Amino acid sequence: MATHLITGAGSGIGAEVARALLERGDEVWLLARNAGRAKETAAQFAPVAEEHGGRLRTLVGDLAQPSRLSWAFGHQTMPAELDSLLHIAGVVDLGRVDELTPKVWDATLAANLVAPAELTRLMLPQVRLVRGHVVFVNSGAGLHANPHWSAYAASKHGLKALADSLRGEEAAAGVRVTSVYPGRTATPMQVKVHRQEGKEYDPQAWIDPASVARTVLAAIDLPRDAHLTDLTVRPGS
Repeated sequence: MATHLITGAGSGIGAEVARALLERGDEVWLLARNAGRAKETAAQFAPVAEEHGGRLRTLVGDLAQPSRLSWAFGHQTMPAELDSLLHIAGVVDLGRVDELTPKVWDATLAANLVAPAELTRLMLPQVRLVRGHVVFVNSGAGLHANPHWSAYAASKHGLKALADSLRGEEAAAGVRVTSVYPGRTATPMQVKVHRQEGKEYDPQAWIDPASVARTVLAAIDLPRDAHLTDLTVRPGS
């Protein structure tokens, strides 16, 4: 039984990844921002775990406050080892550079970049123990920035830098690091983006979250003789 820790499992890509791992009987730790959310998320996946023999655990830590993660984890039971650490959570707020306030920049960078860095730092001993895998679900915005996307794209460009540095640093420990760059995906975040853009939302026009989830699983399931470092996923025609 492999052990995984997932952020952003409440909906979208994270939910699809969590469901797939539980369906194959793995142990899945779900990170939630507070105890109430942890209870809700656990209830969401409990039937899947029960049906397939997966083991479901929760961990509480607010990615919006990365400096408090260490304190929060110090008061909880932690996974003894991790075959994969899957960073899938994220936030987005669009706006022109001359409109975005420091509050938006701070919140975006905290959740999308600083929190993944801190969570990785705290969990690396468990990942190293089993020569595990760290996956960052990035974004097409992590490769190219468009107008109105400056804060989000900056956080995702930073996330790419984090992954690239980590890959080199942890190679000797046998830790694999993968960045996945999905295009627009039919998630609650995409609903918010369309609302901010003032556009009508059609989920059929975008990638199914399950398709991105399969990409994540392909990376962590790859035999040890190979290493998928960067994967780009785009909407089909």
